[in-house]
Amino acid sequence: MAAHPATSSAPSRSLSGARPRCAAPRSPSSLAVAAPPAGLRPCGSRALRVRAKVASGVQGASVVDDGVERPWKLSDARLVLEDGSVWKAKSFGASGTQVGEVVFNTSLTGYQEILTDPSYAGQFVLMTNPHIGNTGVNPDDEESNQCFLGGLIIRNLSICTSNWRCKETLEEYLIKRNIMGIYDVDTRAITRRLREDGSLIGVLSTDQSRTDDELLEMAKKWKIVGVDLISGVTCDAPYEWSDKTDSEWVFNKDQSSATFHVVAYDFGIKHNILRRLTSYGCKITVVPANWPASEVLKLKPDGVLFSNGPGDPAAVPYAVKTVQEIIGKVPVFGICMGHQLIGQALGGKTFKMKFGHHGGNHPVCDLRSGRVDISAQNHNYAVDPESLPEGVKVTHINLNDNSCAGLQYPKMKLMSLQYHPESSPGPHDSDTAFGEFIELMKSNR
Repeated sequence: MAAHPATSSAPSRSLSGARPRCAAPRSPSSLAVAAPPAGLRPCGSRALRVRAKVASGVQGASVVDDGVERPWKLSDARLVLEDGSVWKAKSFGASGTQVGEVVFNTSLTGYQEILTDPSYAGQFVLMTNPHIGNTGVNPDDEESNQCFLGGLIIRNLSICTSNWRCKETLEEYLIKRNIMGIYDVDTRAITRRLREDGSLIGVLSTDQSRTDDELLEMAKKWKIVGVDLISGVTCDAPYEWSDKTDSEWVFNKDQSSATFHVVAYDFGIKHNILRRLTSYGCKITVVPANWPASEVLKLKPDGVLFSNGPGDPAAVPYAVKTVQEIIGKVPVFGICMGHQLIGQALGGKTFKMKFGHHGGNHPVCDLRSGRVDISAQNHNYAVDPESLPEGVKVTHINLNDNSCAGLQYPKMKLMSLQYHPESSPGPHDSDTAFGEFIELMKSNR
């Protein structure tokens, strides 16, 4: 294959044995541009104060073999997929070599919430929205205390940030947290490949000493199915949570004035799930994933939450056993991984989806009312409704593929959702699910 000019994005190439499929040629890379000065910017008769900061990831110059310095950065990273395709890219964030499962996320905004969602442990997240980084990063949008994903894959890295809440650039953020990122890669072509072939294991590397074949071998040997990822993201000890949703973000004023004690199992719980429950009148005790059910029941909680989390629910039998020991004794609410664990605890089966659901724009239908919500989702596994015992009702389905998105079992006082009702990031259609959990606990008093 002929070499492409240094100013263009390199398409993928396939190692021997891989099905030939080339990414489309890309447009020339953006040249380094100075950020506009901070201050007042005219906007009609009004003035808008803009805080701008240059992102350094696209500013670096490169020197090639001919000794000439170019004013743009050249490709210095590779993504090698297990199907043999090699995608050249430009790096930002941390350097090194990392293995993970590549999944695509269709959210238009909220990359910081995605970066700090523990459910992405062991994965590389590819953003289908082509322009990422323009709002920078701020401390208020964290969903956990650290980043658990393996890396971030994007098309265009913004050359500056201009959001009033921004405290640092996306690249600065990734460097501090030792997370790899690549840009100037054909994310549309990779997304189409994942939709056709399913989620693929990949290797991100900035190490030029490693050959493509070596990286391919790493991808083929690495496994994520059957691996317990929850133990690496859960808390170490129980703690109390009391923070509510900040007033400027409260969109549902009709919330309970009663107080309910909820024990939340941390399988990789997001902060905004805890904030929404607290805003609905819950006092929350968070416990680790392996906390004994007997100790939880001694607290005499009004309800128990089984949270979201990463990986294969079949790889955590200890969590399934815990759910079995709790359901039927107190009202329970399962979210995402919690939903899948409830399905298994009831005797049902879970299965790995082709490429999963990741994004803030998935339509879900409530079969009880016919109401359709646009939901935020992040999972690679689903519950098989045909395997569930009699009496368990499927309450919600994903309208993209009719997969099970919610369960209810009145006899056992439980409800569950496959998606994220706190919707961070995403639309807030599903927030009423927290109110439904409140009513379930109220009716059990």
